[in-house]
Amino acid sequence: MDKLKKVLSGEDDGNSDGSGILERANQASTLAWGTRMKGFLICFILGAFCSILGTCLLWIPGFGLPVFAVLYSVGNVCALASTMFLIGPLRQLKTMCAKVRALATAIMLVCLVLTLCAAFWWKNKGLALLFCILQFLAFSWYGLSYIPFARDAVIKLFSLCM
Repeated sequence: MDKLKKVLSGEDDGNSDGSGILERANQASTLAWGTRMKGFLICFILGAFCSILGTCLLWIPGFGLPVFAVLYSVGNVCALASTMFLIGPLRQLKTMCAKVRALATAIMLVCLVLTLCAAFWWKNKGLALLFCILQFLAFSWYGLSYIPFARDAVIKLFSLCM
């Protein structure tokens, strides 16, 4: 906590040339484990709430689709950001870009942007829903990468069903 206070007040002895900003931010975020868990739970629950609320508001005529697209996308970003409380922002970015998760992360982020584009600029409900589904699938595939052998089990399950 002292590191965070020093960084925020400008009294940091570290690099003043601007290099290593992410590393300095990661070092400054030394939260207690209980605080990290509270932050994770609050952010994750907020993300789930936004996604569920967006899904419920989808069926409101007239403005349901843009509200759904925004709330669903914000919910996914909150749920994704919640793990930063557990492992820190720098490590989170590194694990998101790891070889195992890079494709799922890229697809999820592209679908997130395309969901908003389809809802606001293109005003195409079908595309917005398609991108939300792809966003959900990519986020699920991303989450499964953290569970050992989960992806293999899902692939095997689907191959058995086919």
